[in-house]
Order: sequence, then structure tokens, then C-alpha cells
Amino acid sequence: MERKVSRIYLASEPDVVHFLQVAWEKTLGSGFVITLTDGQSAWIGTVRESKISQEADDMAMEKEKYVDELRKALVSGAGPADTYKFNFSKDSCHFSFDKNLKDVSFELGSFNLEKVADPAEVIRKLICDCLDTIAENQAKNEHLQRENERLLRDWNDVQGRFEKCVSAKEAVETDLYKRFVLVLNEKKAKIRSLHKLLNEVQEPEKNMEHERETATRSEVTADRDAVYDESTDEESGTPPNPSVLAPATLRRDDSIISSPDVTDIAPSRKRRQRMQKNCGTEPKMASQEHQLQEKEKQEFPEDFEASVRVYYDYLGD
Repeated sequence: MERKVSRIYLASEPDVVHFLQVAWEKTLGSGFVITLTDGQSAWIGTVRESKISQEADDMAMEKEKYVDELRKALVSGAGPADTYKFNFSKDSCHFSFDKNLKDVSFELGSFNLEKVADPAEVIRKLICDCLDTIAENQAKNEHLQRENERLLRDWNDVQGRFEKCVSAKEAVETDLYKRFVLVLNEKKAKIRSLHKLLNEVQEPEKNMEHERETATRSEVTADRDAVYDESTDEESGTPPNPSVLAPATLRRDDSIISSPDVTDIAPSRKRRQRMQKNCGTEPKMASQEHQLQEKEKQEFPEDFEASVRVYYDYLGD
């Protein structure tokens, strides 16, 4: 049987402490025994399950909710001190208790008690029950204390192992980092060496390419200079000295000597022919050249042209 003792104050005697004990077998809703004492007299009563159901019906409450209100009022003592008000009449042995809700109060339950002929025995049992409850609670406290100590030891052991694991983890990380640094340095050194070799291989190729480009530029420049020099020599227009001609040529045609001196126009004709081959000649330039040739034919006789062709044939030989 489970027993709970609480301290209450009656509304009729607020300065006198009363002790209320509630004992039940299974649950509080299946019925309980209530004992009230002021230390001199004692009153006891039994509350049946049917009485509890009837009180719940009178309050228009569900039985479970009503039993919960009984537990708060008689056993747990939940809520402020003025939440529940207890009333007891020693003449009629009627016990009741009310619940206060702000300015409104209503009766939560009422029971009829009987006065005990030997209150000392009831008080003794009440004290023994209190001592048993204290001893039981103390045993529970000791058990909980032992459990707490065991949990503390386990926690310390787990903490020690955790610290060891952390230390081992840090050592492994340090070792792995050192190895990583070594491997990284090796890879970097290898990359540097490969880069150096690549530069060494590419450097001759760059030099050769530069030399080829330089040689190409030199050849192009030399060709341009040669073309420029040749054009300059032809454009100088210096006529050859007739005195240097060979005697065979003089004997070939005496008309060349007897003819008057004229300006050699052959180089200009050659230059015009070269310009036609390289750059192309516009129709206008071609017509002008044709007119010039016609004019030359008109100005110079055929024997002079024959003499000029003999002279250039000699130069060609």
C-alpha cells in the first residue's frame, strides 16, 4: 500500500497544523483511506471508488480529471497554498476541501470521517509510516548517489579515452602532414626540374627560329637593296663611250660613227619593260608608251634603229 503524508491548515483553525495521510492500494481512483490528526486526536475514513465516481458526476467532470484534482489537493500539494481550502467539523466529523479560482471557489470533495478511540496508536503508525518513507527515500537517494558515482567514473573513463583518442588523432594528423609536406616538396622539385628541362629544350628552338627570321629579313633586305641598286644604275642613263667599242663593231657598220650623237633611250625602255612585268602597267601608261615608240620611229631613221640594235647585240655578246 502506498502512503503519502502532507501538512494542511484548516480554515477554522489556521494556526493549528494538521497532518493528512492518504493511502491506497492500486490507484487513487480505485479508492483510498484518509487519516486526519492534530497530534492529539485522530479521525479516519474510507473513500470507495463509487464515491469518487459519484463526486465526479456531481462536478460534471471526467473521472480521470477528477482523480487528478484529488491527487493535487490531497497528495501532491501542487499549486499555491491558498489554491485549496480545507474544512473540518469536529462535531459532525465532516471533512471537505474547496478549490479557489480567483474570486470564485467551489467544493471539490467531501467525506465523512470517524473519530479514532485510540489516537495514540494512529499517531504512532503515522510516525512509523513517515520514518519508513524517510528510510525508503534515503535508500533511494543512496542508490542514486551510487549510480551518480558510477556514471561519474564512467564519464571520467570515457573522457580519458577520448583525450587519448584526440592525442592519437593529433599525432596521426601531424605525421600525415609531415609526409604530405615531403611528398609535396618532392613533387614541386620534380615540376621545377621538368620546367627547367622544358625551357632548355625550347631555348635552342627559339634561338633557331630567331636566327631563321633574322636570315629571312636579311635576305629580303638584300634583295630589295639589289633591286634598288639595279634600278638606280639603269636610271642613271649614262651613255657608253663610243671610243671603247671594239674595231670589229666599228667595221660592221660605219654609219654608227658617221651618225650624230644621241641620247641612249634603251635603258628607259628596259625600265618600262621591267615595270610592266613586276607591277603591271595601266592602260593609260601603255598608250603613252605606244605613242612614245611611234614618235621615236618618226624622229629616227631606220638605219639608226638598225645601228642601235647592232650595238645592243654586241653588248649582249
